[in-house]
Amino acid sequence: MSNTFIDQTSATETSEANERHLAGLAAGEASTDRISSVQLSLAKLPLAGPVSDAKVLTGRQKPLTEIAFLFAEITTEAGCSGIGYSYSKRAGGPGQYAHAVEIAPDVIGEDPSDIGRIWTKLVWAGASVGRSGMSTQAIAAIDIALWDLKAKRADLPLAKLLGAYRDAVPCYNTSGGFLSTSIDEVVDNSRASIERGIGGIKIKVGQPDTRIDLKRVDTVRSELGDDFPLMVDANQQWNRSAAIRAGRALEEFNLTWLEEPLDAYDAEGHAALAAELATPIATGEMLTSVSEHRELIRARSVDFMQPDAPRVGGITPFLKIMALGEQAGIRMAPHFAMEIHLHLSAAYEIDPWVEHFEWLEPLFNERLTIADGRMIVPNRPGLGISLSEQARAWTVESAGFGSGF
Repeated sequence: MSNTFIDQTSATETSEANERHLAGLAAGEASTDRISSVQLSLAKLPLAGPVSDAKVLTGRQKPLTEIAFLFAEITTEAGCSGIGYSYSKRAGGPGQYAHAVEIAPDVIGEDPSDIGRIWTKLVWAGASVGRSGMSTQAIAAIDIALWDLKAKRADLPLAKLLGAYRDAVPCYNTSGGFLSTSIDEVVDNSRASIERGIGGIKIKVGQPDTRIDLKRVDTVRSELGDDFPLMVDANQQWNRSAAIRAGRALEEFNLTWLEEPLDAYDAEGHAALAAELATPIATGEMLTSVSEHRELIRARSVDFMQPDAPRVGGITPFLKIMALGEQAGIRMAPHFAMEIHLHLSAAYEIDPWVEHFEWLEPLFNERLTIADGRMIVPNRPGLGISLSEQARAWTVESAGFGSGF
């Protein structure tokens, strides 16, 4: 009898505990608003022409001709709204969109300020496909939209909401220096970037014949002068011995950094290069989780870490990577997505860079201001962006959840 009574009590307590746990997943008494709708869209941005880097020259990828964007637009019962995006190059865009469609209904009714809890809830909703990669890149669009919404509600630029160290961030251009671009065009593009106010130039390397790389770098360095910031990017196409040889040959050009000389997951190899070469090492853009960046930082593999908010799962995990980098004293130069990364770089303590790509400008109604080598944090609330009619025209799929759909 007593055993039966104890079992019944235990079952009741378990049931009550489960109810309390489930209640904790809903917006609570402290909530002042709830998410009422989520709209997702998949848009494909065509590039002006095919673009190639070293991955194309080695036969591992085809030239890049378009970029797929997953947009999330979130609205609350109080009428607040936020927008976020993720992206994929060559493949993966439809997969991100499909996963986002599966999990987006789970945010309806949530308090939009509970961003960390919502991120975790969405990760567990798709836990069977992992906690990094495509699954969290789908979450990224929603997570970024929530941070945009939160900053808009505070009537602050996102950088100011996070706590900015600066109102403008040194910026460098990448889009003018691909291997599919002739060296004369690279020089012309570099001049145009500098005239626009950009403070650094990055060009691609990784030719099968390193002598071609050295000639291109020498030409651009001669054009820029000895002290103007110049970066090079090998896009992971060297092995360790080739990277050492190329890295030593490149040292005479006073580079700001040598980017992705090795496979993105070779933390040990990057650490050896960082210890061997005078040129700083930069990498990290291909990593898709906090844990992968933690290993890169732990191994002292980088002088410049290059996380990408849409790739790591949004701003919520990106902030964790920032904290790790600051603790280790590592500089940061986030990859791509300047509309997002400008705000995050402004809130990073240790002298960052932000990457300039004009490719995304047609997607938004607003433009970022560049002057004196720096990209200026806009005074618009949130990320300070809104989708253009062109972005709507490039949309190939869309889905809505919650009220109004």
